[in-house]
Amino acid sequence: MKKDSSQKPLTFLTNELYFPMVEDANTEGLLAVGGDLSPERLLLAYKSGIFPWFNEGSLILWWSPDPRMVLFPERIKVSKSMRKVLKNKQFSLTKNTCFEEVIDQCAMAKREGQEGTWITDEMKEAYLKLHKMGHAKSYEVWEGNKLVGGLYGIDLGHIFCGESMFSTVSNASKFAFIQLAKELQQKKYSLIDCQLYTRHLESLGAEEIPRAEFIEILIGN
Repeated sequence: MKKDSSQKPLTFLTNELYFPMVEDANTEGLLAVGGDLSPERLLLAYKSGIFPWFNEGSLILWWSPDPRMVLFPERIKVSKSMRKVLKNKQFSLTKNTCFEEVIDQCAMAKREGQEGTWITDEMKEAYLKLHKMGHAKSYEVWEGNKLVGGLYGIDLGHIFCGESMFSTVSNASKFAFIQLAKELQQKKYSLIDCQLYTRHLESLGAEEIPRAEFIEILIGN
């Protein structure tokens, strides 16, 4: 593969609380390596359009892909079958009642084309700290008294940065995502950051937009 001479060298982070400009990311969206997962650095990352994503045993990798997968809450797609699920009250929803269990379930969830999990013990600890500070939120889906699905992410007040979701029964994670979108639409949030394209997210109404447009919405509020 030809080396793209227009790409800047990858930034290796130190203890300094700093990120390079997102435009410096390579073609895959990788922006920087290293640093730490302190609450201060994670919040700076999310507020700058950057997120961590790496495997166990790897250095911390920081990403800002272009294009960016997002959902504008008012564009959520609810299929005919999901409308029935919502109507028949198969599931109930709670928020922030068992954040740690949700993140544990997300870490254990098997995903197509992915071995292991990027939700390492270090990541769990970092997001639990953010949850205790009120920045990381969880949405839990129950069937009776059993936790069967959910999602978690970072709430920036005008954008919800979705991190992961899980489902142990059919439609449970869709239920969580739809309820999140409906709530954020009422609260006039700009969008849900879904980070990277998946067919599943596209089927729910998410779309790819240029990173520059995402950053403008993120910083412009």
